[in-house]
Amino acid sequence: MRVGANVQEGQDVVVMGLVEHAPIARAMAREAYRAGAQHVVILYGDLHLRRAAIELGPESEIGWSPPYVLDWVRRWPEENPAVISLAGNPTPDLLGDLDPSLVGRADPKDIRRAMRENISGRHVNWTIVAAPNEGWATQVFGEPDVERLWVAVAQATRLDEPDPVAAWIEHAAELQSRADALNERRFDAVRFTGPQTNLTIGLNPDARWLCATFETAKGIPHIPNMPTEEVFTTPDWRRAEGYVRSTRPLVASGTRVSDLAVRFEGGAITEVTASRGADVIREQLAADAQAPFLGEVALVDGSSAVNKTGLTFCDTLFDENAACHIAYGSGIPSVLAEPPETDGLLDAGVNVSAIHTDFMVGGPEVSVDGLGADGSAVAILRDDIWQL
Repeated sequence: MRVGANVQEGQDVVVMGLVEHAPIARAMAREAYRAGAQHVVILYGDLHLRRAAIELGPESEIGWSPPYVLDWVRRWPEENPAVISLAGNPTPDLLGDLDPSLVGRADPKDIRRAMRENISGRHVNWTIVAAPNEGWATQVFGEPDVERLWVAVAQATRLDEPDPVAAWIEHAAELQSRADALNERRFDAVRFTGPQTNLTIGLNPDARWLCATFETAKGIPHIPNMPTEEVFTTPDWRRAEGYVRSTRPLVASGTRVSDLAVRFEGGAITEVTASRGADVIREQLAADAQAPFLGEVALVDGSSAVNKTGLTFCDTLFDENAACHIAYGSGIPSVLAEPPETDGLLDAGVNVSAIHTDFMVGGPEVSVDGLGADGSAVAILRDDIWQL
């Protein structure tokens, strides 16, 4: 199989990115046509437009979804396009001096929800890939060395291997073996312990651990994240207790967040601190009643190709694949063998929200244990080394 989105002959393709990603988006379009695409649409966003809307636009503009785009995305369950999203923020500090309460609500919420429903319903074969640019390179290296960033991206995504496709297939098989080991154990919970971290997350007994390769409802295999180094599941949204700190910075709603720490009680985030960007996180958590509850827990060890670069990429796609992470907000219904309709997900223990924000909580100093229903503990990660 082809890895990534795995574009099919005669399929429509949607490429999504920022205006600064245009050269790479155009290259993606050419490759999509070579792969047999029927139509290719590039959907651009512009963070400068978002800034203008926050500074100068009416309140109704904040979080607005253009109806023509929303209607189109809502047709994807019938049209089944391949969707390729480009990552790499060229202006990560652009919104940093604006009112965090507005920045946190600025994402087009209805479009985000519709896209997540397409993904959870397995209506699209999709992937997220890197689009190196000067602004991103400056965040990583302190200078706009785009060529150096391309080299790091190639290492992190196995493009430097003699046969990248074969390397990806082998890697996906290794991740699957880890997911299988976790599924065989049927842990009741996982526990993270380390500096400023003591968090226990209850697992859903009906949920599986999954990894790199997904399949659409029509049987198209694809790898959603490139890179991907994780095995993940959706926990029981009602069961999380303790506190945890983020071990890497993240970008939320276009704003860099540093030194994030949160506390959980009764499954929900009840306290947020950060040296920068805390109010943006608080606004996301206020987006709806379920936003403060967990939708994902993912395990990553030190053998990660992203981790081996030794870099903090300042981009969630990459940094979440260098370390264990959790996400507040929407869960992943596909972890259930037979997921119910959306209105039945909460009762099934799968969170439903307009938000899904990942942040990194792992590293060599953080231990991860699987807990049995009787409280017995089994080591999963020690010193960033996989134990199962």
